[in-house]
Amino acid sequence: MKNLSQKLLAAVSIGALVATPISVAQDADDEVSVQDEIVVVGQYLYTDQINALKAPTPIIDVPQSLSIITADQILQQGFDSISDLISYTPGVNSSQGEGHRDAVVFRGVRSTADFFIDGVRDDVQYYRPLYNLEQVEILRGANALLFGRGGTGGLINRVTKKAELDAQFTGYQASVDSFGAFGAQVDTNFAVSDNAAIRVNAMYESLENHRDFYDGDRFGLNPTAKIQLSPSTVLDLSYEYIDHERFIDRGIPTGANGEPVEAFEDIVFGDADLNTTELEAHLLRATVQHEFSDTLKARVTGSYSDYDKLYQNFYASSFDQAADPTRVGIDGYVDTTQRQSFTLTGDLIGEFETGSIGHTFVVGAEYIDTSNDNDRFNAFWSGSSDDVEFFLVERPLNFRGGVGVNFDGVATTNDFTADLNDRSEAEVEVLSFYVNDQIEVNEYLDVVLGLRFDSFDFAVDVVDPVLFDTGTVAIDPRSSTDDRVSPRAGIIFKPQENVSLYASYSESFLPRSGEQFATISGGDPFDPDIFETAEIGVKWDFVPGMSFTAAYFQNEQTRADRDDTTGENFEVRGLEIDGFELQLQGNVTEQLFVTAGYSYLDGETDNGAEIPRELPENTFSIWGVYQVTDKLGFGLGATYQDESFITDFDIGDTGPHPTLPSYTRIDAAAYYDISDDLRIQLNVENLTDELYFPTSHSTHQATVGAPLNAKITLSGKF
Repeated sequence: MKNLSQKLLAAVSIGALVATPISVAQDADDEVSVQDEIVVVGQYLYTDQINALKAPTPIIDVPQSLSIITADQILQQGFDSISDLISYTPGVNSSQGEGHRDAVVFRGVRSTADFFIDGVRDDVQYYRPLYNLEQVEILRGANALLFGRGGTGGLINRVTKKAELDAQFTGYQASVDSFGAFGAQVDTNFAVSDNAAIRVNAMYESLENHRDFYDGDRFGLNPTAKIQLSPSTVLDLSYEYIDHERFIDRGIPTGANGEPVEAFEDIVFGDADLNTTELEAHLLRATVQHEFSDTLKARVTGSYSDYDKLYQNFYASSFDQAADPTRVGIDGYVDTTQRQSFTLTGDLIGEFETGSIGHTFVVGAEYIDTSNDNDRFNAFWSGSSDDVEFFLVERPLNFRGGVGVNFDGVATTNDFTADLNDRSEAEVEVLSFYVNDQIEVNEYLDVVLGLRFDSFDFAVDVVDPVLFDTGTVAIDPRSSTDDRVSPRAGIIFKPQENVSLYASYSESFLPRSGEQFATISGGDPFDPDIFETAEIGVKWDFVPGMSFTAAYFQNEQTRADRDDTTGENFEVRGLEIDGFELQLQGNVTEQLFVTAGYSYLDGETDNGAEIPRELPENTFSIWGVYQVTDKLGFGLGATYQDESFITDFDIGDTGPHPTLPSYTRIDAAAYYDISDDLRIQLNVENLTDELYFPTSHSTHQATVGAPLNAKITLSGKF
C-alpha cells in the first residue's frame, strides 16, 4: 500500500507537471537577473569576506577544479542532502556511509571527515543539513595548504547565511513528498540598531522514504548576529543546534553474479527497533574582521563544537546465493562518539607590489584542540554465541528489538554489552602556520606559491578488548607526533581576460590515527600517508554568463610500510587515480540556464595489483531550467553513474566481483508564482522509476535507490 500510494501521488504530480500552467517566481527580466546573480556570486569562493581560499579569488584565477552550488540551486533542484549535491557534481560520488553519515569519494579517495563550515573543520560523522546555507563549495585535489590534514582527494565547505545590516526580511518554505516526509524552514533577518543585526535560520524535517521501518526527524536552529564595532571592524557570531534521529538502512546483499539481488529490493536487513542513529550537536563560531586599509585586513575566527553521537545497527554480513539463497548472516554493533573541538584561526590578508609585480598574500596560523571518546560493542547472539546469527530471508526478517528466531528455528537474543570491539579516549592538538602568495607577474601570467607547516600531536588511551571481556580493564597508551610541510604551486596563463590555462601541484597528508581518531595501528606508528595532486586545465568564460572548465589530473598516495622479515621500514605506492573532468554552467539564452558535468576516472592500488572500490569510470550529469513565459518554468535533468566495484578488485580475479551496476536517473521540476512573494514548486525524482543501487559500504550492503517520487514545496518571503 505504501508503494502504491506514493506512486499514485507521484503520478498525479507528474500530470500536474505536464498539464498545469505552472510558472517561475520571477518575470522574464527578473529571471535573467537571478541567473546573473548566480554567475556573479559564483565568481568568488564566498559571497562574504570569509572564503575557502582565505582571500576572495575569481574562479578563473584558481588553479584547480571546483564547483559551487548556490542556495537558489539547492532550492530549485529540491536537494535535501550532501549526496544530492554530489550526484550533480563531476569528479565526486557518494558512498553509503553505513546509513548514518555523509561519505564522499573525491576522485577515488573515500572520506567521512573532509567537511568544513565557513572554513572551520567539521569532521564528525553525521548527515549535514542544508537549511542555513548561502552556498556549498566542492574543491577537488589535495588541499592541505589552507585546510591542513585530510583533504586528500577534495573537500566540501558549507558557507552559512550571516546576519545582514540594514535589512529586514523573512523567508520561508514548506514541503511534503510522496513518501510522506515533510519539512519546514524559516530565515528571518532584522536590524537591532544601525550597527547590529540578527538573523535566525531554523528547520524541522519529518523523515520518511521507500524502505520499511524508515523514519526519523531532524531539527536545526542557527541564530547569527553581525555587529559593526567600528567603520573598519565587524564581528560575526553564530550558534547552531542540531538534533537528529533516523533509522539506519544498510541495504541489501549481492548475489552469485556479484550484483545486488533485485528480488530483495523491498527487504530491510536490519532491526525495526534498534537500527537507529542519534546526534545532538552544539556549534559556536565568532569571527572578527578588521580592515587596516584598502589593501590589508585581518581576520580571527574562534569556534567550539560539541557532538554527542550514537549509532547502532544490524546488517547483512554474509550471503551465499548459490549455496543457500534463503539464508543470511546478520551482524551488528553499537557505537558512540563524544567529541569536543576548539579551533582558533588567524589570517592576515593583503595586497602589495614589488616593482611591476603584484602580490595577494595570506599569512595565517591555526590551533586545534580536540577531545574524542569512542567505543564500539559488537552484537552477541545467544543462539550462535557469536556476533553473527543466521536468519531466513523473508520480509520482515524474524527478529525485532534484538529478539527473534534464527534460521534453525532456535530462539535467539542479542546483547550489545557483552563483546567490546574497541574503546578509546583520544586527545589531538594541531598547530599550523601557512603562507600563500598569488603573484601577478603581468596581465597574462599569475603564479601561486604556498607552504603550510602542521604539527599534529595525537595521544590515545586504548582499552584492550580481550582483557575487558575477562573483567579486567587494561589501558594501552599510544601516541604519535607528525610534523609535515605541505606545498602548493600553480601557474595561470591568461591569453585573454576571459580565458585561463593553468597547471598546479599540491600535497596533503593523513596521519595514521585516521580520520576519526580511534587508535594507532600497532605500537610503533608509521609516518602519515602522503597524497600528491598534479592538475592541468582550462577555464573559459566564452560568453557573458556562461563558463566552461576542463581539467586533467593525477593523484598519487605514498604510504609507509614495514618488511615482515627484516623489520625495515620502506615506502610503497598506494592509491593512484588519474582522469579528467568537464564542467559547463550558465545561461545559454535569456530563458535557458544549464549546468552539466562529466568525469572520467581510472585508478589502481597496491602497485597496480588492484582496481579501487567505488570508482565509476564515467559519470555524467546535466540540469537545465527553461523559462517558457514570465510565469512559467520547467526543469529537467539526468545523472549517470558507471558501474563500480563494491570492494577493491584484484586484477587476477576471474570470478564475479561485488559490483554496483551502472544507472541513469532522470529528474524534473516545475515552478509557479502564486504572487510576487509566493512560489509553488514541484520536483520529481527518478521520473522513469528505475531500480538502481547508487552506493554501498561492503559486499552485502548495497543501497536501494528511491523509486519515482515527488515533492511539492511552497516558498516565499514577507
